[in-house]
Amino acid sequence: MIDLFEHNQTAYDKAVSMLAERGKAAVVHPTGTGKSFIAFKLAEDNPSSRILWLSPSEYIFRTQLENIKSVCGYEPCNVEFRTYAKLMQFDMEAIDELKPSYIILDEFHRVGAEMWGKGVERLFDAYPNVPVLGLSATSIRYLDNRRDMADELFDSNVASEMTLGEAVVRGILTPPEYVLSIYSCSKDIEKYQSRIRRAKTKATRDEAQKKLDALRRSLENAEGLDAVFAKHIKDKQGKYIVFCSNVEHLRETETHIHEWFKGVDSTPVIYKAYSEDAESSKAFDSFRQDDTDHLKLLLCIDMLNEGIHVDGVSGVILLRPTVSPIVYKQQIGRALSSGKSGKDKSKVPVIIDIVNNIENLYSISAVQEEMNTAINYYRGTGQEDKIVNETFTITDETRDSRQLFCELEETLSASWDSMYKLAKAYYEKHHNLDIERRYVTPEGYALGSWLNTQKLVKAGKIHGVLTEERIQKLNAIGMDWHSKYDKAWEKYYGALCKYKYDNGNIDINARYVTPDGIELGAWISNLRTAKNNLRRGYYLTDERITMLNKLGMIWDKIDFRWEKYYQACVEYYEKHRNIDIPAGYTTAEGLRVGAWIRRIRKARDGRLKNTTSLTQEQIQRLDAIGMNWQDAFTRRWEYGYSKAKEYYAEYGNLDVPTMYVTEDGFPLGKWLKGHVQPADKTGRSSTKLTPERKAKLDTLGFKWEQEDSWSRRIAACREYKAEHGDLNVPQHYVTTDGIWLGKWLYECRRAYRGESNNIVKVLTQDQIRQLETLGMDWRTPAEKAWEEKYKAATEMLIKMKQINDTASLKAEFPPSHSLRQWLVRQRFLIRHGKLSQQQVSKIDILNKQYSCIVR
Repeated sequence: MIDLFEHNQTAYDKAVSMLAERGKAAVVHPTGTGKSFIAFKLAEDNPSSRILWLSPSEYIFRTQLENIKSVCGYEPCNVEFRTYAKLMQFDMEAIDELKPSYIILDEFHRVGAEMWGKGVERLFDAYPNVPVLGLSATSIRYLDNRRDMADELFDSNVASEMTLGEAVVRGILTPPEYVLSIYSCSKDIEKYQSRIRRAKTKATRDEAQKKLDALRRSLENAEGLDAVFAKHIKDKQGKYIVFCSNVEHLRETETHIHEWFKGVDSTPVIYKAYSEDAESSKAFDSFRQDDTDHLKLLLCIDMLNEGIHVDGVSGVILLRPTVSPIVYKQQIGRALSSGKSGKDKSKVPVIIDIVNNIENLYSISAVQEEMNTAINYYRGTGQEDKIVNETFTITDETRDSRQLFCELEETLSASWDSMYKLAKAYYEKHHNLDIERRYVTPEGYALGSWLNTQKLVKAGKIHGVLTEERIQKLNAIGMDWHSKYDKAWEKYYGALCKYKYDNGNIDINARYVTPDGIELGAWISNLRTAKNNLRRGYYLTDERITMLNKLGMIWDKIDFRWEKYYQACVEYYEKHRNIDIPAGYTTAEGLRVGAWIRRIRKARDGRLKNTTSLTQEQIQRLDAIGMNWQDAFTRRWEYGYSKAKEYYAEYGNLDVPTMYVTEDGFPLGKWLKGHVQPADKTGRSSTKLTPERKAKLDTLGFKWEQEDSWSRRIAACREYKAEHGDLNVPQHYVTTDGIWLGKWLYECRRAYRGESNNIVKVLTQDQIRQLETLGMDWRTPAEKAWEEKYKAATEMLIKMKQINDTASLKAEFPPSHSLRQWLVRQRFLIRHGKLSQQQVSKIDILNKQYSCIVR
């Protein structure tokens, strides 16, 4: 029996009530709080009902089943599992066969994906009255215009919602030991050294240099990462998740592992997992099951796959230049959730936060704010008994460096009144404040940057002190509160609106320039890069993002293009029930889908440089429509290899005749011959095969080098003579293994006589001897026939001359006699140069000796 914790029991009771009343309920709880148990409890309490459980992947569901079985011993018998990708491919007949009593949408925020969402829509249309329970750690799709899927799917029927901070306050998740450290700030030091050189006075430069030198010494004396890890990683045989920013960063981190963790374990076990890697599931499984006496490190990018339980993790290590608060909370949530799931519940998970930018030093304030909100709520409502944790241990290894940084910044900054006087002097001289941001006064003050800062403070984009009195003073000297960026926005956004009006979309090429010279394509590309790399700054505000979305902004051009091609594949699949798409296939809209499929295969195999790898979700979606990840050449090669194995199993060798064809019509002989290449003089072979394929054929005893062609043909001559008793081979005769023996012997005769040809250039004395031993007649069949006729004619003429009676001779040798006709024809051939000189000489002898008979 499933015995839910208090927080899940409360959520379950509310969800059941909401399902009965409204037919929809969502539970939004952070990772590690056991929200999947709520859905399993629904299955247990309704044993005769058919539960349709939908999830992003079978791996997630399998992990959840293992978890519920290990904790409660419960194995559901009434749950039917499907992935969202699989549901997407169901036609209405297949959907009608499901007949669910309840529908579970696990990780329901993922249903916002276009194709997955369509499958769920069809399911809802088929079963409008079936209750739907949704589970997720977040209902918001942050990279999809912040769509709230709880609103879209459940009409805001949220039975229970809990933040990460609230879970810590209530003791549902274990508060961590939080360590803040710093790594590699050389770029910051260089930047401040440059600012000191531009300082207004020598006194300021000297004072700032002292502060900078002190900061440099502080950083140099700070403990290195090896010391930080050795000090704070208490569980030296534990499991730690190391978050990296991208694939390149992950690979660079891997090179430093042994250096950084040598004080913990000289031989740590390293695993790698990220969404673009097809082997992530295997690596993650190995990480979970590893119980060796070594430090276990899982290097990954962003958050791990949703819904996957990480048992026994001792903590996380954040190796991050910068990170959004959303991703930040997701990452540290892995450590917070591990504290309640490990074997030793008393262990405190550790979060080691490593940053490499002084200006981005911050602690765990995002979660602390959520904790404070929860604490104030429970105290205000008289529920202080629910407050288990009010804070947690924070070890700040950066405190001294941060204090020196603040002092340095203060030294390099002039007072507001001083900068205002400079601005007023500029206005009195130029009658405006149209100053570039980089403008520096002759005294060395960054007046342009200061004015821009005032605009940002007034706009509420950064913190600062700008009283109404100060605003009026700036207005008095012509301050234009619209920054150049605001003006640029209005210019480009106006051009974009016009483009949308003229073209119906804003799918703009990066090189597009408007007729009046506005580089609109480059502007769009820069916005896209800024948003996708989380570098929105002060220019790309939420309000402006909303404005762009209303115009149909494509934030991820790659994903947008991918979705277009994927949809074309779906349409092809629906028509043909496969996506074995020819390479040259192009849709009616001009999409070269055949070529795209081949690029996708190469992208997954890592054969395309500078190309984003496929995500696990994209792979699953392609698998759902029958994607064959082997290209046509590979499939044909593997099929040919399977036929070669069958031949080898039957005959014990691969001595396959060239013309041999299998029963199903596969030309195995020619296929194998295509792999054989005569070794060149350097000993290299031009056979283009991967080492794996070559090894496969090697196991079958395949002969890579072609046998000497002369030896093969001599052997064929021997076989012919053994069978026919001579070497009188018809010119069109071809052996069973494809040797055109008749033509070859014909060309050998020509080479023997010194006539040039393209097959046999010249014969050596040894080759002549070999052929003559076999009974080679160097005459051609035509020459032999001529000689036989000549011999018969000569014998006849000798016989007739012996009669010595002209009348009798003519009667014996009339014009219709075949030999006489042959002799007459020879004179015709001589006149037209059709006979050899030797043949002409022989005919001349006959004419002289027997002219009385043949004329």
